Amino acid sequence: MTIEEQSTSEQVAQLAGVSRATVSRVLNGSSKVSEETRKRIYAAIATLGYGSNIFTKAVPHGRSRLIALAMFGGEGGFNFSQLTMTQCHFYLELLRFIEQAVAEAGYDLFLPTRPYSTFDAGVDPALNYVLSLQARGVEGVITVALGVDDPRTQGLCGSSMPAVFIDNLFQGRHATYVKSDYKGGAIQATEHLLQLGHRRIAFFPGSLFSITGTERFMGYQQAMASAGLSVDQRLVCQSGWETQDAYQAALALLAERRDFTAIVANSDMMAFGILRALEERNMRVPEDVSVIGFDDIDRSQYSDPPLSTICQDKQAIGQGAVERLLQLMRGEESVSPLVVPTKLTARASTSTPRNLH
Repeated sequence: MTIEEQSTSEQVAQLAGVSRATVSRVLNGSSKVSEETRKRIYAAIATLGYGSNIFTKAVPHGRSRLIALAMFGGEGGFNFSQLTMTQCHFYLELLRFIEQAVAEAGYDLFLPTRPYSTFDAGVDPALNYVLSLQARGVEGVITVALGVDDPRTQGLCGSSMPAVFIDNLFQGRHATYVKSDYKGGAIQATEHLLQLGHRRIAFFPGSLFSITGTERFMGYQQAMASAGLSVDQRLVCQSGWETQDAYQAALALLAERRDFTAIVANSDMMAFGILRALEERNMRVPEDVSVIGFDDIDRSQYSDPPLSTICQDKQAIGQGAVERLLQLMRGEESVSPLVVPTKLTARASTSTPRNLH
């Protein structure tokens, strides 16, 4: 064992409260160590920023030039088959700017296909995720729309791995976040309709169990309250984020009532599903119902009619995330989060209500 390996082993042993011999036995796969002790040792390795292969490292720590990307997904993490999901469209456009900024900084973007590679069956997925990144020499992580209960989120929040969270509010010594001003954007969307004369405005939040859905719903409520209007909960139509989900929710709403003159959709892709449902039920846009989306993806200007929407500055979000990650990777402390302003893009899908024409 080299002097460097001895020093590393001593640090792990000291933090875990065990002997160097116990650390060696765990790393060599010995079964003569208790489950609790094994977990403490792996947690110490993650906390100190070493990979689980600390004595056989092929890539020197901090020299890989790799930045990992962690995207929303199921239990096994993100996979390429999910790119067909309509809710991915905004993030695909965002990734273009992230990739560009990472390349300009001299790094490569890495998407782990086995995010929970198991170093020890007794170690939980959150810790295994961090250990797998460290073993590959990853220097930092950018996450995109991970859930609070996602093992990758939990692992990063409890480790020293530099991380920037897009669309999640995590802030600490080794982490910060970047997001759009979702509440402000929803206020802009709702006020646009109110200024046109609409009063019965339906809202499609997508999901109220995410920061994007929750903050936009708060913005919608605030704009309605500022106009002296109460929110009719029967016009709050919850669904998933997929175009098909919004389409089905809009059909259900139209089957129940038609006493609304405008709709705020929490994404452009949801708005496209709503537009289809309105067309199938012989409702004209914007003559009968105005529709406004959120995101301003490239397709929104080519819908029929062209979609009014709230523009998220994808370039500012992507570049801001990379800039902050580089700061964290340099060891800078108190890296501030970034909240990017939105702006209204008014197109042909919104106009004054028919009775005010």
